[in-house]
Amino acid sequence: MAETVLEVSGLRRTYGAARAVDDVSFTLAAGGALGVVGESGSGKTTTARIIVGLERADSGTVTVGGHQRTGRPVGRAARLRWAREVQMVFQDPYLSLDPRISVGGALAETLRLHFPGADHRTRIAELLDQVGLGGREASALPHQLSGGQRQRVTIARALAVQPAVLVLDEAVAALDVSVQAQILNLLGDLRAELGVGYLFITHDLGVVRTVTDDVVVMRQGRVVEAGPTDRVLAEPEHPYTRLLLESVPRPGWDPRRIAEARRALG
Repeated sequence: MAETVLEVSGLRRTYGAARAVDDVSFTLAAGGALGVVGESGSGKTTTARIIVGLERADSGTVTVGGHQRTGRPVGRAARLRWAREVQMVFQDPYLSLDPRISVGGALAETLRLHFPGADHRTRIAELLDQVGLGGREASALPHQLSGGQRQRVTIARALAVQPAVLVLDEAVAALDVSVQAQILNLLGDLRAELGVGYLFITHDLGVVRTVTDDVVVMRQGRVVEAGPTDRVLAEPEHPYTRLLLESVPRPGWDPRRIAEARRALG
């Protein structure tokens, strides 16, 4: 069996009286791809933010490569180690990049922070080549790039620190369908080349079907179904998973039937 690179156990997070994450547990194999799927409000993004360290859980544990990420890291070295373990790619690449800094400058800034005292020019060229960009893009500012190019830059920046896990939070949702396909193909190639584990946070079952090995379905903060992607999407066991699949528009699709099924679930 593949080694486990990420283990999430019993995560809980509440905001006032609302429980956003309720006893969530799952694992990600080293070099694997796990989808966490659910509608808005399902708790999937809060779970991702806890894993990365942007939010704290009320209880439960997150373990990456055998290191338990409990509390907050103390000291600069510990904070940098946390960041190198798990990186995140967000939905809107433009908001993730400083509009005043060139692509090459952004990569150099990250490399200097984590690997000081080295000449990073060769590494910057390598990272850009890995994501299908080159010297022309290295000198460009974010506004001079397309949406797909900007997302390639954020992926390159995340990979610069050689993370064990890459969390992709709706990372292709803002892109045109054809560009989505290019980015997903790129991510598949990078996973095969680098062995990084992917955690896809998404509402898009098409993305899940295309790029993940396993899937976790969340509803109202809880995991309602989990298993190999092919099995869960072909033979869903939970009514909510079936509802998500039936909600995908296709010939003969009837939104009234979907609304009735949603009311029945409560």
